[in-house]
Amino acid sequence: MYLPAHFEESRVEVLHQLMRTHPLGLLVTQSMPPSEGALAAIEANALPFHLDTARGPHGTLVAHVARANPVWREVRDDAEVLVVFQGPQAYISPGWYATKRETGKVVPTWNYVLVEARGRLIVRDDAAWVHALVSTLTDVHEADRPAPWKVSDAPADYIAATQRAIVGIEVELSSLKGKWKVSQNRSSADRAGVVQGLTAIGREDAATLVDAHGPKPAT
Repeated sequence: MYLPAHFEESRVEVLHQLMRTHPLGLLVTQSMPPSEGALAAIEANALPFHLDTARGPHGTLVAHVARANPVWREVRDDAEVLVVFQGPQAYISPGWYATKRETGKVVPTWNYVLVEARGRLIVRDDAAWVHALVSTLTDVHEADRPAPWKVSDAPADYIAATQRAIVGIEVELSSLKGKWKVSQNRSSADRAGVVQGLTAIGREDAATLVDAHGPKPAT
């Protein structure tokens, strides 16, 4: 991706936090060409991922796909896959900038944060592995509920049949890139206007990012 230095976020803990908070990642893969000389197809699948930070230099992503989804059979084994995680994003009106009142030399833009994670995809077509993954995903996302649902709440034969319809995958990450485009290239007054504007329309999530990531010092 295009990544100007002032929008780059390289702190692993910050990247991991976004991946945990927004776990629905877009898995982008290349399929094996159907014949010699043919072009590989590009596929994209949105999947809820679990990040295991204890495995690999940048962590390991685990997820599952429908057995009927051809991605786990057709993904190239000689190329990395890409998983994109996106956090808060919002349109930024030039009317929020102090610079509009001063010179009028402003245009609209869009603020967003995202992480690109890359690595080799490994298929885990194993019932015990899949059961452990489904249990972990459930426990993570049910944790803050008053009466968390657990996999064991459903009949064992029903769960077994359901799990036979899915296949596990994991991606040990070889690289992570983060882009935090949150008005770092604007003046303090313009940034304050963006925070005020976003807050006024109920977008505190995007406003908080502007507040938390100030302009980077010139190098």
